[in-house]
Amino acid sequence: MNIEQARFNMIEQQIRPWNVLDTEVLDLLHVVKREQFVPAAYQNLAFADAEIPLPGGESMFAPKIEARIMQELQVRKHESILEIGTGSGYMAALLAHKGARVTSIEINQESRALAQKNLARAGISNVTVEQGNGVQGEEKGAPYDVIVISGALEVLPEALMKQVKVGGRIAAFTGVPPVMEFNIITRTGDNTFSAVKVFETNVKYLSGAPVPSHFQF
Repeated sequence: MNIEQARFNMIEQQIRPWNVLDTEVLDLLHVVKREQFVPAAYQNLAFADAEIPLPGGESMFAPKIEARIMQELQVRKHESILEIGTGSGYMAALLAHKGARVTSIEINQESRALAQKNLARAGISNVTVEQGNGVQGEEKGAPYDVIVISGALEVLPEALMKQVKVGGRIAAFTGVPPVMEFNIITRTGDNTFSAVKVFETNVKYLSGAPVPSHFQF
C-alpha cells in the first residue's frame, strides 16, 4: 500500500466531502500519522471510512468524525484539554499538536498501554494517559479549556460540565441509538451553557458509562 496516497485519498474522498475544510486540520492529518495508532491486525483499515476495533470492545472513530471534532473545537495553543476515552491515543495526539497539554483518561488497561506506546513512538510528550473511569471527569486538573468525550453518553453528567472553564468547550456525543447527536457545548457563564448541534450519528457508548435500558410495553 502506498501510505501517502492512501492518506491523500482519505482526506480528499472522506474528510473534505464531510465539510472539513479548515486547512490547519487537514494539514494536521498529514503530520499525525494515523497508521501509527492503528493496531497491527487492522493496518489495512488505517485510512478506511470505518471504525477500527481496539482492546476491550472499544474502537477508533472513523477518520471523518475525528477530523470534524478537531475542526469544530478550534483548539488554541495555550489551552488545557481533558479527553475521556483514550483508545489508541490518536485523538489525544491530534489534540496535543493543537493545545498546550492533554490529560486523557482510559478505563481499559490494555488500551492505556497501547496509547502510551503509540504516543511515545510518535514523539508526543504533552499527553498524560491516566487509568480510570472518566465518566465524571477529572477534577485534579480542572477547570479545562476543552473537554472531548471519545464515546457516547445518554446525557452529560453535571459534574463533567462543571469542569470546563467559562468560555470553554465540550465535544460530546449524546442520545440513544440509532440516532445520536454530536454537539459542541460552550460554557457561557457560571451556570449557563450553549449547545450547537453539529451532526447526527451513531457511535458506541463510552466504556464505563451507564448504558440506558429502554423498555417497551
